[in-house]
Amino acid sequence: MDGLDDRPASVAEVGNSKRSGSPKYNERAKTPRLDPKLGSPLLLLSPEEGGFRLYKPDEDKFYETKSDFSGYRFLASSGKWFLVVDSRWDLYIIDVFSDERISLPPLESTQGGLYMVEREGSNDFKVTLIGGSLNGRCCVHTTEYLRGLLWVDDKNGDFVVVWQFEQGQFLGFCKKGDLHYRDIPIRVDVRREFRGLQDVVLKGYNLYILVNRSFIRHLDLSGQDGFKDVSATPRFPIWVSAFGRDLGISEIKKVISFSDSIAVTTSGDVLLVFTTAFESLGERSRIFHVYKRDPEKELKGNICGTSLVEVRSIGDEALFFDLSITVPADHTLGIEPNCIYFTRNDRFGHKDGSIPCLVDICVYNIATRTFKRFPSLSNLKLKDAMWFLPS
Repeated sequence: MDGLDDRPASVAEVGNSKRSGSPKYNERAKTPRLDPKLGSPLLLLSPEEGGFRLYKPDEDKFYETKSDFSGYRFLASSGKWFLVVDSRWDLYIIDVFSDERISLPPLESTQGGLYMVEREGSNDFKVTLIGGSLNGRCCVHTTEYLRGLLWVDDKNGDFVVVWQFEQGQFLGFCKKGDLHYRDIPIRVDVRREFRGLQDVVLKGYNLYILVNRSFIRHLDLSGQDGFKDVSATPRFPIWVSAFGRDLGISEIKKVISFSDSIAVTTSGDVLLVFTTAFESLGERSRIFHVYKRDPEKELKGNICGTSLVEVRSIGDEALFFDLSITVPADHTLGIEPNCIYFTRNDRFGHKDGSIPCLVDICVYNIATRTFKRFPSLSNLKLKDAMWFLPS
């Protein structure tokens, strides 16, 4: 894939909140270009008034992207690359530091599996089941709730794209060189314990799915003929009773939102991350709980309990919630150890639509249960925000 190279970063600086007291999006400073340190955390911001901005936390500065991305909705990132959808509901991979753009197959190109996708009008797609006992059943999905995942190999340019309609019956995916998408059924022709979807993580060619029964379905997408199910035989769900979650806050008056998500560590272990936003003593706050499998409990064979244990440390790593992975901590890059970099809790997983999702940009220390926030962002009205790690 041409373009997946180390081109020089290029975005225009648009404000320094330390000097101005607030971001000045209409003023360009004399230093016109952002040269991000590879691997250093950045924020992509989507203001309600439109357009996109970049925020560099270690400098407390805002930058404008080189190209105008106002016609896109950003779905996912991998390094400096983003998966986006435009107003015609076509998917692309773009580099936010250059004009590089890679076109992807249309959604309706999905073939070779159980589902057929057709456009209906300007904003809807009809999905029809063309195999199995429910052959012919169809439903219509709006593209407003299209979700996506992206992984790009910076060494050779290979990539994987995964997408799904909200509450859809399958995941669509393609890799570099594919002219169409393949489907991954999540309800039909799937073992009972692996049906449904709560959350998904893409790490390289590995796809991890938290299913409705709280088991982990593990798929290998590296083959030439679709996907291979490499899930371990389930003994216990990756699940913790709500009664076992001590929020550590005694004065909670109102729960605003909550979610169960998964993340994959650098060693390939799967973590369960539970987060709740709430009101307490007139102020809004948030708490996180992180769980991992407990080998000792699994060996005891207590099928009535849980095989998970809460952890107060993920070691010398940081968890980026938008990417659903951990990365090694590095103080020179501004990546703090044992922390969760967070923006929102419904990047991909299916959440209760009646509960509003709030953009809540923060860095949370798991051990001390303390937050680092960014005053320069406090007055911004944002539709979305996303942490990413340029590479």
